[in-house]
Amino acid sequence: METTFCNLSFTIAPGRVFTPRPATERLVRTADELIGDEPKKVVDVGTGSGVIAVTLAVRNPQAEVWAVDKSPDAVALARENARRHGVADRVHVVEGDLLEPVPGRADLIVANLPYLPDSLHDPRYDTEPPEAVYAPGDGLDPYRRLLNACRDGKLVTPGGAVVIQFHREALVANCWQLEDLRRQLEEHQQAAA
Repeated sequence: METTFCNLSFTIAPGRVFTPRPATERLVRTADELIGDEPKKVVDVGTGSGVIAVTLAVRNPQAEVWAVDKSPDAVALARENARRHGVADRVHVVEGDLLEPVPGRADLIVANLPYLPDSLHDPRYDTEPPEAVYAPGDGLDPYRRLLNACRDGKLVTPGGAVVIQFHREALVANCWQLEDLRRQLEEHQQAAA
């Protein structure tokens, strides 16, 4: 099956890998602005079909992109999409949890992780893999774990940034604002509850 994302055509696998939504294009635009003209190491956490990683690589030929996902189906699909768009040499797709399989520090981390509480049922996502939509408790555990991993400075370069998608918004924090981003996430989640 095919979809269009940021004016590029991608192979998708509904039911096995989360289907990209138009709202995620905002995340890509925000990341594009942060990448700028300099060579950057970008990590797409929870890459799914790879649309974010591949789009960033296509639009930013100076960027080296790492795409990480826990799902073997997602990893295979992201690799296929990177080959399809001729960026497989700069999009390193790896299986693993959050930033664990990525060597060294990143200049920019982008993430569209599950954030809906597992106690919630949203029929809009009935055809999606539950692990790509729902997370334990209040749903913020994947983002808390990601921000904790970024906090110690070993994974994000000084001046680096994190961009996450949360309820159709792209939230941004540089490496010194991670606690502010964590508070903002929790406030958004409480307001949505």
